[in-house]
Amino acid sequence: MNDSFVYDIPTRLLFGPGALDKLGEETLPGKKALLVMTGGKSAKATGAYDRLLAQLAKAGATVAEFPKVEANPLRPTVMEGAARAKAEGCDFIVALGGGSVMDAAKMIGVMARNPGDLWDYAFTATGGNKRYPNDPLPLVCVTTTAGTGSEIDDGAVISDDDRREKPGFMDHRQFPALSVVDPTLMASVPAHLTAYQGFDALFHSVEGYLAGPRTLMSELYALAAVERIAAHLPRCVSHPDDLEARTQMALANTLGGFVMSTGPLTSEHAIEHALSAFHHALPHGAGLIMVSLAYYKALIGKGACPGRFVRLAQALGRPTATKPEDFLDALAALQRACGVDALKMSDYGIVPDEFPAMAKNARDTLGALFACDPAPLSNDDVVAIYQRSYR
Repeated sequence: MNDSFVYDIPTRLLFGPGALDKLGEETLPGKKALLVMTGGKSAKATGAYDRLLAQLAKAGATVAEFPKVEANPLRPTVMEGAARAKAEGCDFIVALGGGSVMDAAKMIGVMARNPGDLWDYAFTATGGNKRYPNDPLPLVCVTTTAGTGSEIDDGAVISDDDRREKPGFMDHRQFPALSVVDPTLMASVPAHLTAYQGFDALFHSVEGYLAGPRTLMSELYALAAVERIAAHLPRCVSHPDDLEARTQMALANTLGGFVMSTGPLTSEHAIEHALSAFHHALPHGAGLIMVSLAYYKALIGKGACPGRFVRLAQALGRPTATKPEDFLDALAALQRACGVDALKMSDYGIVPDEFPAMAKNARDTLGALFACDPAPLSNDDVVAIYQRSYR
């Protein structure tokens, strides 16, 4: 563990039920916003869209809309959004949605102010491996899900369909200027998506707690998040209107964002990114759930940090845990409690013949995460993880 760290998270955060209704009192980072969403249908049905527009108007901002982001946002969409922002004369970006919208909004802001193509700045086998020269447009995030922590970190994940790559774009300049985490916006999320998003938040913190180069700060955030997710995610799935549970999950998600802003993740995320890079219909959180038990069993089998797995089992609600395998039991029980223990790769068109290429893709695209693992995993190990996870 790294006993030294730099804490520099410049995002102003409005947190709590009703937080969106305070946005109009804030000083926004511009006068005309590009509002980035998916189709916008859900946000309009729940009232989040109208509430946001009212608050932006109250703060003196006008809006152009870009409601085109996919569940796994794609490079051409980012480029189209950037072109729209420039054509409309927008001087800041507003993201209304979950992690995919916030990630796309970050990179739309980057490309609205920088030359070339997004992949010029991708650190991958086919990317240009450049740092962008100009600061992005400032960003305001209004998250409607509890999953990615993107509202409080400087990362974004974008896919290129032709290249079958799904890398992370990391730069301190991508931190949002202002973010709103209002649990009342999350009550309408369907149960299965609530579970997928909640497990994404869980694995941010589990990975952060296990990562070799973790920091004193990231591990504190990680344990606090894991405890809240274990206690409250099943309630959010079974009782979506439980505002107390939604608030605790929203906090756990944001804490997971702090984990990623103060320390690294491990290769579980790289392994899943390869799955959804090959099959875009696969939700990221669902893919993480699919590979998780085999992934952590592989690390435990290599003798990786047994005491930390015991502590994670305790955080997951097993106070008498004494061995690393107790973590696997606790994780499996949480998946059953949330109704996601029977997910199948085959339902998304994934076939075992793809596993060697996926293993190579995971390392080629996000090799830095493998370097953070508490025990080394070879490509053969990754293929075996896919095989043991396959249904």
